[in-house]
Amino acid sequence: MLAIRHVSKRFGGLRALRDVNIEAERSCVTGLIGPNGAGKSTLMNVISGFIGADEGSVTVDEAETIGLPPHRMCASGVVRTFQNLQMFSDMSTVEVVVMGRTRHRRASLAANLLMTPAVRHEERDAFLAAQDLLVRMDVPESFWLRRAGDLPYGFQRRVEIARALATEPAYLLLDEPAAGLNDKESSALGETLRKIADGGIGVVLIEHDIDLVMNVSARVFVMDAGTVIASGTPSEVRSNPDVVAAYLGEEHD
Repeated sequence: MLAIRHVSKRFGGLRALRDVNIEAERSCVTGLIGPNGAGKSTLMNVISGFIGADEGSVTVDEAETIGLPPHRMCASGVVRTFQNLQMFSDMSTVEVVVMGRTRHRRASLAANLLMTPAVRHEERDAFLAAQDLLVRMDVPESFWLRRAGDLPYGFQRRVEIARALATEPAYLLLDEPAAGLNDKESSALGETLRKIADGGIGVVLIEHDIDLVMNVSARVFVMDAGTVIASGTPSEVRSNPDVVAAYLGEEHD
């Protein structure tokens, strides 16, 4: 389980997070919603090690991880994507995904310089793994050798998730993965997220597409003004009067 306990964070006089408690389990999608400025991305940054917390703890399968830098969090099994695409645009699509395998490389610098058989074997395995992930993410084979930055936006999103999956995470944190997608693309993304969770990975989904969150999440947490105001199943959250007042509005009654 990924457990966030009593996490608080200040930026000067602004209290961005206040006593936040959230849990996410493997093999499930956990939704995190709330209005702009609720603290969702700040929490994501704390969990993934991009910023520190003033108080609280983050544990990954009972191991304390708060304060670890992002590369150590990745090694601990937590990886994230960003609201704005972080793409190696000039690389081919398959090379972008291969980049995610970096932490699994075992060959020494000298071996890499000499291109030993062990290095060639690692590279072959990395490309095969990347191709498998692109298949799982429904990226057409005709795109694999194309420049990643030239792909349609929806497929760039899928490639970014494939690169994150290449690290072999236990928990995948997604920050607005449906941003910029049309309804059909969002629906297809939802099916993909279910498949990722069915494969044993815990998915934490920050998203403004409420229908997507409600359709794929086993549990939803709602934040407002830096704190969690409600949690439960999608149906419980939809009917919570505090959530309706703070965020969902009458159209989601």
